[in-house]
Amino acid sequence: MKNLSEYAFEKDQLLLIDKPWGWTSFKVVKIIRKKIRNFLGKNLKIGHAGTLDPLATGLLIILIGREYTKKTDSIQNYKKTYTGIIKLGCTTQSFDSETEEYNFSSTSHITPELVQEISKKFKGEIDQIPPSFSALRMEGKRFYEYARKGKKINSMKPRKVKIYKFYILKIGIPYIQFFVECGKGTYIRSIAKDFGIAMKSGAYLLSLRRESIGPFSIRNSYSIDF
Repeated sequence: MKNLSEYAFEKDQLLLIDKPWGWTSFKVVKIIRKKIRNFLGKNLKIGHAGTLDPLATGLLIILIGREYTKKTDSIQNYKKTYTGIIKLGCTTQSFDSETEEYNFSSTSHITPELVQEISKKFKGEIDQIPPSFSALRMEGKRFYEYARKGKKINSMKPRKVKIYKFYILKIGIPYIQFFVECGKGTYIRSIAKDFGIAMKSGAYLLSLRRESIGPFSIRNSYSIDF
């Protein structure tokens, strides 16, 4: 993987970044904006094509210049692929490791055969309720702004999302490693939560990495660890 410190910026371009763990997508944009200002001596319009949660790593597409920021909507419509780990036997309010584990339950009934059988239900068009800890908006504020203040969101309704592929890579109860290819608007944290419900054990998303967006792969990305 190449390092962004060696990159030669141009006025209009698309840049693939491997987002580090713990960083917001906005932080990546902010750093690149500063790098461009130092490199080119001027400010350019910059955006990204699809938010990646702070606790996720992987591909973040940065769009630089007016010609490329116009492509945001079309790129967001591409299929996306992820790998990750689901932890069974408990849940969290955020559906990932941002908040504490609770609702502990037994996993003694879970077998590799049951995991594989349940995984078949997570393909095709499915109903999904977004996490309360998400960037969706209600009355001008992000859902996570309400959630972090302990306020309930009562207007969350199921949405149709498309799962093209979902299969299990490795099983080591209580941990399940998976691969998913999905359409726009899919929350992998919600898949993890719903998987736990189907397993009658509870679950949350322990880790997540975005591998690709349409034709763009993490293999061609730049690291930003400076």
